[in-house]
Amino acid sequence: MQIYVCVKHVPDTAAKITVVDGSGFAETCKFIVNPYDEYGVEEAVGLVKQAGTGEVVVVTVGKESALTTMRSALALGADRGILVKTDSQFLDSALTSQALKQAIEQDGGGDLIFCGRQSIDSEGMQTPYRLAQALGQPVATDVVAVALADGVATVEREIAGGSREVVELGLPCVIGATRGLNEPHYPKLPDILKAKKKPVKQIEIGELGLDLAAPQTEIVELEAVAERGQAQMMEGSNAEMVAQLVGILKDEEKVI
Repeated sequence: MQIYVCVKHVPDTAAKITVVDGSGFAETCKFIVNPYDEYGVEEAVGLVKQAGTGEVVVVTVGKESALTTMRSALALGADRGILVKTDSQFLDSALTSQALKQAIEQDGGGDLIFCGRQSIDSEGMQTPYRLAQALGQPVATDVVAVALADGVATVEREIAGGSREVVELGLPCVIGATRGLNEPHYPKLPDILKAKKKPVKQIEIGELGLDLAAPQTEIVELEAVAERGQAQMMEGSNAEMVAQLVGILKDEEKVI
């Protein structure tokens, strides 16, 4: 069984992001594996173990610095990696999905492709759909359970109102993983050391024959979130505190 997992190199949500030149940010902050992608890696490794044969390949589109993130994914149990190198800090989902498609097809293609349901930086939630369309494969996102049998993936996906629906997808297919699919484990030191020696093939994005000059989306401006003020303690009767709260929401926060 051959499973590919698309992994994104993203800033840690706890990191301090410094906006640079209005449309970029300083890359001195800590980067991590996109958390939703970790569920995909964990599930892929488990499925290959269950099958008894096969491999898990991590595929990333990003700068060379994304190698650190790929090593983290490899420490979770993936066998090898493919890095499509780009100098761009931001790459839209249309171009990213085409780069992923080319890298996967050049590697021989597989039985299953995992992505995270979204990335925690841009949160476009488009890449799984665009990748599936490019590959001509069925897709399901927000997936919390996967079972494989007789060339079919039966998945449970979360829908509105906390309900779930069951979908059957013919293999190969694209699955967008989300919280609840599994619980990614913390790699042990031997796994981290082994990950440093696992092979990672590097491909320049310019070698894939893509039109790099025509992105469908661009970052116009980034703006840092305004610093929140100190907590305010209200005193008095319930009616007086409610009046104070309404005044703050109306006059200071301007949300009502």
